[in-house]
Amino acid sequence: MDHLPIFCQLRDRDCLLVGGGDVAERKARLLLDAGARLTVNALDVVPQFTVWADNGQVTLVKGDFNESLLNTCWLVIAATDDEQVNERVSQAAEARRIFCNVVDAPKQASFIMPSIIDRSPLMVAVSSGGTSPVLARLLREKLEAILPQHLGQVAHYAGQLRARVKKQFATMSERRRFWEKLFVNDRLAQSLANQDQLAISETTERLLSEDLDHRGEVVLVGAGPGDAGLLTLKGLQQIQQADIVVYDRLVSDDIMNLVRRDADRVFVGKRAGYHCVPQEEINQILLREAQKGKRVVRLKGGDPFIFGRGGEELETLCNAGIPFSVVPGITAASGCSAYAGIPLTHRDYAQSVRLVTGHLKTGSELDWHNLAAEKQTLVFYMGLNQAATIQQKLIEHGMAADMPIALVENGTAIKQRVVDGTLAQLGELAQQVVSPSLIIVGRVVSLREKLNWFSNH
Repeated sequence: MDHLPIFCQLRDRDCLLVGGGDVAERKARLLLDAGARLTVNALDVVPQFTVWADNGQVTLVKGDFNESLLNTCWLVIAATDDEQVNERVSQAAEARRIFCNVVDAPKQASFIMPSIIDRSPLMVAVSSGGTSPVLARLLREKLEAILPQHLGQVAHYAGQLRARVKKQFATMSERRRFWEKLFVNDRLAQSLANQDQLAISETTERLLSEDLDHRGEVVLVGAGPGDAGLLTLKGLQQIQQADIVVYDRLVSDDIMNLVRRDADRVFVGKRAGYHCVPQEEINQILLREAQKGKRVVRLKGGDPFIFGRGGEELETLCNAGIPFSVVPGITAASGCSAYAGIPLTHRDYAQSVRLVTGHLKTGSELDWHNLAAEKQTLVFYMGLNQAATIQQKLIEHGMAADMPIALVENGTAIKQRVVDGTLAQLGELAQQVVSPSLIIVGRVVSLREKLNWFSNH
């Protein structure tokens, strides 16, 4: 181990920063956040230091490095652009046995500054020992994506409960199970973030009173339209905390690769004309696994509340008293149109957008007259098999036969393919693409020629 990771308590302790440039400003912000009494010694400073000095947040000493400023210090940072000055600071600190960080010169430093993930009071520090700060920053960014912003509030609240938990649960094993239950409770975390004291109290009392072996819940997560990069941060956090993931065909392999490695996976995929698992059985799987005390994630393509039957699944859970929550996803209409270079609305072409199911029995279920109106964009989900009917009905109700249309196959994925044409060609063009595909109808499709950024296809 090249360095011993420690967390310094600097509140109300004297620290010295030598240097007044942009790099020094970044270091100053960290020291001020830690509550240090900060003295800044520099020939010149960027304006922010003057603001801090005027507000009494720092003591500004302009001029050459003054070794006597180290006499009361606990810690010093050398952040000038002069290597000789930085070396003098390092040597002076070493002589006084004061920890010193030298920016961009880890070999001269007695401590190094890590990349920090701040979820106070929870802190995570990542360091490469000064050899590769860019790698440390990249790792920090990945951890930032995994750790919820409200985690610090949960940790602080847990501290307030420690005495009560210790009194209520006699063994370490019981306490551990309780804390595990609390830290993964999304409802409590959301209540803390919203400062909803009533909800915080109700959730806490339920957690304290219920059987520790029965903590099941279901989280309905929208996986987005395909590109794993479009999965929300909260969705990522949920699939990495799951005991079991129930997923369908539209969830990409790239997203499934992000699921917690030891989570059980249940495939309930469906495609047009073939249901691997009937909807009622899916509802029962969610209910059954939650009743076993498991944290269940129901992972659905796109957004679970837009033609995803998410509401039906949650009704079953609600009727059985199973706790649940929902993480929205980017719906196919938004993702596929953006990756195809087609804005769903545009001041000159469309003032509204309609999302329409293409699962039609006779074609008479929809309000075709209003769907055929001008100045709007239509997006048909699951409409390939009914493309000819959609074409016929829209033209019958007054939509121009030359209205631009696009079919987006495997939208947002690397293998995305877009076929465009006119409404008069829709039925024919639909035979050239495969599911999953989206049908977009409207004048905005004509902008694709200019705005297509993702693919030439």
